[in-house]
Amino acid sequence: MINIYEVHETNQMIEQENLDVRTITMGISLLDCAAGNIDELCSNIYNKICLTAKDLVSCGEQIEKDYGVPIVNKRISVTPISLIAASCASGTEDFVKIARAMDDAAKEVGVNYIGGFSALVSKGMTTADEMLIRSLPYALPATERVCSSVNVGSTKTGINMDAVRLMGEIIKEIAENTEEDEFPHCAKLVVFCNAPDDNPFMAGAFHGPSEPDAVINVGVSGPGVVKTALESCRGESFEVLCETVKKTAFKITRVGQLVAKEASERLGIPFGIIDLSLAPTPAVGDSVAEILEAMGLESAGAPGTTAALALLNDQVKKGGIMASSYVGGLSGAFIPVSEDQGMIDAVVRGSLSLEKLEAMTCVCSVGLDMIAVPGDTSASTISGIIADEAAIGMINQKTTAVRLIPAIGKDVGDRVEFGGLFGYAPVMPVNRFSCEGFISRKGRIPAPIHSFKN
Repeated sequence: MINIYEVHETNQMIEQENLDVRTITMGISLLDCAAGNIDELCSNIYNKICLTAKDLVSCGEQIEKDYGVPIVNKRISVTPISLIAASCASGTEDFVKIARAMDDAAKEVGVNYIGGFSALVSKGMTTADEMLIRSLPYALPATERVCSSVNVGSTKTGINMDAVRLMGEIIKEIAENTEEDEFPHCAKLVVFCNAPDDNPFMAGAFHGPSEPDAVINVGVSGPGVVKTALESCRGESFEVLCETVKKTAFKITRVGQLVAKEASERLGIPFGIIDLSLAPTPAVGDSVAEILEAMGLESAGAPGTTAALALLNDQVKKGGIMASSYVGGLSGAFIPVSEDQGMIDAVVRGSLSLEKLEAMTCVCSVGLDMIAVPGDTSASTISGIIADEAAIGMINQKTTAVRLIPAIGKDVGDRVEFGGLFGYAPVMPVNRFSCEGFISRKGRIPAPIHSFKN
């Protein structure tokens, strides 16, 4: 039973500390949509999404009213499109048609984003995989709500360096082709290693092949709640610090569990997982960097930052696992730059560099996220950054990812405006020494020795 004190405490977290359910994401399998021609495939995809998710948004809005819990986004993830389109797609134009069909369906049911315009290429690329990847410079600008991800490596298979090289070229091409657009379409593209099948967060969400026909996954966030809790234990021991984070994460996860169960019952769709990720926003006080500073750092990026982030990530997961039997996705702490005002401030004051962020990705939930780099950064350098992150994920048996924004026409210190939830970001310096000779090699980096655990 929940007592009156806990109700008051939850209300305070919502009203004063930016607690929210960041997303209800409905995963939808499109495996039964395969067809003999592209028009039929697009029609099948549109109809399946519209039929399955027709009540998702209204259900989320009703739960908000009934429980007073803000649900910021309602989203959809689908089976990686390269798997569905292999039966009939014959060129990049066909994949653009599919992306538009997904976008139309997302608009029809009213969701914020739809993920799954994706390819899983950790060991090699099929013809359909490569066509999807090469369509990205055209498909992403042609759509408003479609998000894409490409998994280029895993602990079990190694890193597909041909795909890594290609993704560097594609990211640069997207940035150059959309220089005049207000929205940075690279923000809708994530490159993964060890991508999870049940991630509800965009831009990397897709409905894995091992998932059921439809499922409800919920992502909960509350950096402001954790920061406020830590304000009360300044100067205390690490034991007190850990217990405070863990107990707070438990409370946040219970809110997500309530919303997930309600959505599942009302929609008649199985509940999948709760993703407890401290995902920041540009709002004041809703910052992972400020949590680290509340632990005793002068600024995010100072010596001790990686240790503080490791502690935070571990205690968040421990609290979440105690609160729900089905914690999954990318649970932990995100460290995007543009979406976190504290991270932005740390970059501006010079305490946080790209290299320090890379070190922090060894212990955070994901990787290098929403980072603006100079517009003249070469495609091979972007590929090198992706390769470094994929190597961290592969060796450490964790999910890592890269979401870079080449800011065409801008240089270090300039400011790039993204708008909305994405905020803005200062352009960060990138190592100028070339990795062309390494990236241009063909093939893949083999799986590490500790992958052989059968």
